[in-house]
Amino acid sequence: MIRNFLRKVFGPRGAPRGQLKIITHERHGISRERVSRCALRVTTTLQSKGHAAFVVGGAVRDLALGLEPKDFDVATDARPEEVHAAFRRSRIIGRRFRLVHVMCGPETVEVSTFRGLAGAGGEEDSEHSSRDEHGRILRDNVFGTQEEDAVRRDFTVNAMFYDPATQQIWDFQNGYADLEARRLRMIGDPEQRYREDPIRMLRAVRLSAKLGLAIDAATRAPIRGMADLVQNVPVSRVFDEMLKLLLSGHARECVLQLRREGLHHGVLPMLDVILEQPLGERFVMLALDHTDRRVREDKPVSPGFLFAALLWHEVLAAWKGHEAKGIKPYPALHHAMDEVLSVQEKKLAIPRRYDAVMREIWSLQPRFETRSGRRPFALLEQPRFRAGYDFLLLRCESGELPAEIGEWWERFQHAGTEERNAMLLPGAPAKRRRRRRKGPGREEAAAPAPAEE
Repeated sequence: MIRNFLRKVFGPRGAPRGQLKIITHERHGISRERVSRCALRVTTTLQSKGHAAFVVGGAVRDLALGLEPKDFDVATDARPEEVHAAFRRSRIIGRRFRLVHVMCGPETVEVSTFRGLAGAGGEEDSEHSSRDEHGRILRDNVFGTQEEDAVRRDFTVNAMFYDPATQQIWDFQNGYADLEARRLRMIGDPEQRYREDPIRMLRAVRLSAKLGLAIDAATRAPIRGMADLVQNVPVSRVFDEMLKLLLSGHARECVLQLRREGLHHGVLPMLDVILEQPLGERFVMLALDHTDRRVREDKPVSPGFLFAALLWHEVLAAWKGHEAKGIKPYPALHHAMDEVLSVQEKKLAIPRRYDAVMREIWSLQPRFETRSGRRPFALLEQPRFRAGYDFLLLRCESGELPAEIGEWWERFQHAGTEERNAMLLPGAPAKRRRRRRKGPGREEAAAPAPAEE
């Protein structure tokens, strides 16, 4: 109890003491109308019950940059049970962090209780927080003050609190000044913070590329030497962060920066091999460019297509290897797909729904090289034709296949029936099957078809 009292008076041990700065609406220009209706409802309801409640984190950062947040989070001094009781459509989730999801129609707002620093010395620490042998936080449900909550967040630009009622930003860590300086700075000792959660290294790369922020020198310095810690993180969390990175609209720059910081081995184990192949690197970069363009144009993006592109040259190499052993093309391709996906399943935990999409896109590729007979017509009817065709265009654009194959399919899919028939390339003559004799009185077996002149 004494230690808890001292922590409340003097702050947690080793925690940097921030000085609260109030950023007024006249300076930041964020009006409450830009906050989602659900987040407004959550903050208003909690404040009416006597609690502090703020929009927090990435939403405040994006609003200050003039961007449209994808979602809104709320932080409050109310405990999870109190938040849950205040909203009929809500539920408590999480074990590592206990959170409340409040649902308003299709929108969900995540509400967290102000937290203290795990390991700060309070009596709650031993019961409600734990770490692994590398220092990574496994569980952290130590509640604290708003200032402590700001201290335990990762980067200063993510530690700002916006009060829709007053339209003020509460800033304990100079996050707004860093945002104005276009700087990404870790709160506290970067090495310790990366040990607590190695995903922060990946997040630093993503936010830097996405927001155009330069990583602070002290924040960047430990990353290369600590990159291996990413391998201690559950693969599901690595996959989630990788998906955010690839769908950020700045995937190309993110991948290049991952390589510069030595982080690619812990994210996509095969990415380093791919980027060392001239054709492979060109193919991957084209795929990332296309994805970034679609994200920025607010068009739908298929993660399965993107992962199919990232892994294609590993599949291609394995495919050729099996063919060299005498295996026929289609079985060789399926063996190659099995091998590559088996490795990725252990390293990255790609969900099976993406696994199926990748297999379908890959298995269509050899069929595009057949442009005779009825097979091109049958290929047009395939549900994944469009995805497979887009993939083919990347292969042509990267130099893996002749450009005229992609051009032929572009014309063929939009042509009329007569034009399509005229476009078909001459193929091997169809073989006439012999009709078997089934018994007395049955027709004689047909003679083989004469060879064409």
